[in-house]
Amino acid sequence: MKERFDKRILVPPETVIKLGQIDDLKGQWRGGIAINPQTLGRLKKSVIITSAGASTRIEGAQMTDIEIERFLSALKSNPPENRDEEEVAGCANLLGRIFDNWKTLKLSESFILQFHEILLHYSKKDGLHKGKYKTKENRVVARNKEGMQVTIFEPTEPWLVKKEMDDVLYWTNETLGENSLHPLLVIANFIFEFLAIHPFEDGNGRLSRALTNLLLLKAGYEYIPYVSLEEIIEDKKDAYYASLRQSQKNHKTEKENIGPWLAFFLDALLEQAKRAQELMGNDDPIKLLSERQLQVFSLFDTKSLAVMEIKKKLSKVPEATIKQALARLVSLKLIERIGLGRATRYIKAKI
Repeated sequence: MKERFDKRILVPPETVIKLGQIDDLKGQWRGGIAINPQTLGRLKKSVIITSAGASTRIEGAQMTDIEIERFLSALKSNPPENRDEEEVAGCANLLGRIFDNWKTLKLSESFILQFHEILLHYSKKDGLHKGKYKTKENRVVARNKEGMQVTIFEPTEPWLVKKEMDDVLYWTNETLGENSLHPLLVIANFIFEFLAIHPFEDGNGRLSRALTNLLLLKAGYEYIPYVSLEEIIEDKKDAYYASLRQSQKNHKTEKENIGPWLAFFLDALLEQAKRAQELMGNDDPIKLLSERQLQVFSLFDTKSLAVMEIKKKLSKVPEATIKQALARLVSLKLIERIGLGRATRYIKAKI
């Protein structure tokens, strides 16, 4: 296993450059973060919403960030009513636990099984197999832009899952402990192999992205709770699946090479690190907004606005984008939501 993993991780010059760029930005975050704890708390809450939404939408869920923010705020008194809500609730719960407790969490079979149970806690149809490795074969499929279902790869047979998980967990922990390979290369290899094994009947993709957050935090990338990696992956969903599909072609052969996946993974991490750099020194929550979010926020003065009123003013902006911007503004407490359902309106908060 060690020889196989070591052999398939190729490190061309462009990979070395990306690793250096990411680590430079990591160092800048550690040495130059000047955001107050209150703002960081709002950012973390916002990222949990954004990441739970993106991670579930990658696999076909339909909830917008604004719907998720509203749903999660009432979750204690209103349990999930459908599959999308079940997945979002579990994903948000797991991310929150990882962001808050990553220092005490470990990469082990027992923790992974616990994470899976948390992820599927609200899912009624998964009651019999949550927190347990799969006992039936499963294929990895996704839908392309045309809505057609395509097979990404054929994963490990159920009877081999425990052995292969034990092997990749041992190699990952040993290699990270020895510091014999850059941690981002180790993490990329683990996530690829986890997805190739596909150890659970359901929830593998969402769990792989949650585990990515955990491993990055434990490797010292402490900006992870404040910039959503899942959002970046969602924006590049087709490239994400293409890189996995290309890397899986020669899986477990002499020609095995995870180069396409590694390139995608590092590009996503570099984008995340650059976004983290933009946060540094921005204690004003308005400075944390994207151009589109600023465009929506600029419409608010003393009057309240409904989504359709904003849509009329920003006719070229998709309604889903407007709703995601509003969710971000609410989470940063720049605007407040009043009313429910179709009567929902938004008003500028008193800062």
